[in-house]
Amino acid sequence: MAISKSGNNKKQQQQHQCYISVPSEIINSLSSTSLQSLVVSPKKASAASKISYFSRQKIPKNPRIWFLLLFLCGFFFMLKMYSFDPFAPYPCGNAENNDDSSLISSWVLTSPAIVEEKYEEKSDFWEQPDGLGYRPCLDFSEEYKKSSVEILRDRTKYLVVVVSGGMNQQRNQIVDAVVIARILGATLVVPILQVNVIWGDESEFSDIFDVEHFKRSLADDVRIISSLPSNHLMSRPVEEKHTPLHVSPQWIRSRYHRRMRREGVLLLRGLDSRLSKDLPSDLQKLRCKVAFNALRFAPPIFELGNKLTERMRSKGPYLALHLRMEKDVWVRTGCLPGLTSKFDEIIYNERKLRPELLTSRSNMTYHDRKLAGLCPLNAVEVTRLLKALGAPKNARIFWAGGDPLGGKEALLPLTKEYPNFFNKEDVALPGELEPFAKKASIMAALDYIVSENSDVFMPSHGGNMGHAIQGHRAYAGHKKTITPNKRQMLSYFLNPLLPEKEFNKIVFDLHRDSLGQPAIRTSKSGRDVTKYIPVKLPSRACFLIDSFFCITRMYHRWFLQMWTLIWI
Repeated sequence: MAISKSGNNKKQQQQHQCYISVPSEIINSLSSTSLQSLVVSPKKASAASKISYFSRQKIPKNPRIWFLLLFLCGFFFMLKMYSFDPFAPYPCGNAENNDDSSLISSWVLTSPAIVEEKYEEKSDFWEQPDGLGYRPCLDFSEEYKKSSVEILRDRTKYLVVVVSGGMNQQRNQIVDAVVIARILGATLVVPILQVNVIWGDESEFSDIFDVEHFKRSLADDVRIISSLPSNHLMSRPVEEKHTPLHVSPQWIRSRYHRRMRREGVLLLRGLDSRLSKDLPSDLQKLRCKVAFNALRFAPPIFELGNKLTERMRSKGPYLALHLRMEKDVWVRTGCLPGLTSKFDEIIYNERKLRPELLTSRSNMTYHDRKLAGLCPLNAVEVTRLLKALGAPKNARIFWAGGDPLGGKEALLPLTKEYPNFFNKEDVALPGELEPFAKKASIMAALDYIVSENSDVFMPSHGGNMGHAIQGHRAYAGHKKTITPNKRQMLSYFLNPLLPEKEFNKIVFDLHRDSLGQPAIRTSKSGRDVTKYIPVKLPSRACFLIDSFFCITRMYHRWFLQMWTLIWI
């Protein structure tokens, strides 16, 4: 039965088989693999090829691994895109833009077909610098706090100070007066403002500053009273007239402490630059506390200054310029205004009649002073600088300072290029400034408030007000403050053959790091902490934390950009 069944099966198979005759040349030309593909069906062949391919490549099927690979690719692309340096003091670098929406637009618009020059990629003039998270630090040491108890309890030593000069010069001396009172452990009598002979200003401390706020703010540091106690009114205080420049706390204690204990009252005059700028950390913090917290302007000045600020900002952001183009500035600096030979002759004759007005380096020529960056910028130079830095033509500009030599004609280069050009007289309502018409210090205080509150600030020269506002804006969160790099850029100003486009690019590049970013504390001495706010390098722990958050933030910004580009 078995044999017969097998025989029948063979017959059935033979009946269903078919044969095709193929020439031998074709058979010889086909490989074994090709012949096998003729026999196997297409579906089985494709399935077999896929299995063999995956088995050879060993590609993982787990979606988590695919997601990890995608994340790493995006991460390294992000590091390349933002030039991240993990070993830099600040891993985030000095990114000039923190706004995600503006980052998207700037990333999209940096195509070479749209933007020709590199400096134009980030030409948003109102963009604020990256403050890197730094904030004011007024945490005094435990030793400072313990010594405060005894200092505030003392009733035997009193310090009387007479300050002179303009409003900003007086501010600096008041700051030093508080620090000296702290060093001596003495009670400070509210400083006396000397009558300003040049401007005829008879303002008192209470006319300019908020006395009660001044006392309250420093209640934990120095005892402050409005006048001497009755038992000291008839006594003649010990007066010091010859305090040398830049004295240390040790010198002050050794010089005055014993005399104060004996006499009870010490009178100091002319404190300008008398106290050293290099002080212990607690005293430097006290300096900042006085300058930026305690010395608040009197309510009438404060309110009017804020009104002027609101009017300037009512139509958008504004730039504040502190222009130093007054006659006495040109005389004191040994520079020429660059107007006409007539005005140059006026300055030359004035300087010849009063050589004592020349502040320093009398052996230098005007040209040498100019190239050394010692001269104020004139209107032409300020205009070219603003254009190079990308200031829009419709920018609203508030200019602070006295009347320039040459009057309104001296400002024509600025007003032609930037017609929205105002000062406090233009912004104030009729009659608002009349109560302060003959108060030069109060008028300077109004300029200070509007300039400090501006979106961008730029001084045309150094000086007390420019430095004070620069420090105040750094203390307030590193608001954009343009510091003209005069020493490096003026040679390009004097080159008439340099094309305007190339000039703009060079000047823009020279000011990349002069826009109010945090500056690392260096070993350079003699820098006033209220004018130049330094920062310390972060500790290792802070460095690691900052790096982590910086990487996270950059990845988020990159992802947001990619998502926007997909939709665009």
